[in-house]
Amino acid sequence: MTKKGVFITLEGSEGVGKSTNLAFIEQWLKQAGHDPILTREPGGTPMAEEIRALLLQKREELVSEKAELLLMFAARAQHLDQKILPALASGRCLVSDRFTDATYAYQGYARGLNLSWITQLELLVQQAVRPDLTILLDLSVEVAMSRVQRRGETDRFEQEKTEFFQRVRQGYLARAQAEPDRFAIIDASQPLEAVQSDIGHVLADFFLKRASI
Repeated sequence: MTKKGVFITLEGSEGVGKSTNLAFIEQWLKQAGHDPILTREPGGTPMAEEIRALLLQKREELVSEKAELLLMFAARAQHLDQKILPALASGRCLVSDRFTDATYAYQGYARGLNLSWITQLELLVQQAVRPDLTILLDLSVEVAMSRVQRRGETDRFEQEKTEFFQRVRQGYLARAQAEPDRFAIIDASQPLEAVQSDIGHVLADFFLKRASI
């Protein structure tokens, strides 16, 4: 019988340090004897990356919130079929930089789309697939946006106003409150060493509990 894979997601708004901490998670997992696959959303496969480029590109045309939502799930459907599901079926540990919680936070809470629409698409595209563990990097919007501005060029999402990202943060925290067993909230305002220490403890606890099941 093939061992079931592990699906971990890393979530958070722009500027919270996902890229840096994704690399830390990869290193931690390798040291713990896992062979992780890293991926991202939207994206993760050639076709899904093309959809990502469409979504992030700045444009004069006003983008329909519904079109944005459907493109997110189109990319996710391809990502699931071509990368996530095969990895999990083979018993691998897959870590994704964002997944469906981001859709609830950005397209649901921040854009104001009906959350039940997202749930319906989630059921259609993912069926029973859900992350086993979600690490949420939480940071005040003011600090996060100052980090984004220091990086320079921004994409279509990063140029949104502060109020948009306040709603994104509220959405993420609402998701975490609704599913406390899956989520681990990390205070991303701490020094990097402390953030990564907290992430390491979360991962250690998760795999310890998993081994005892």
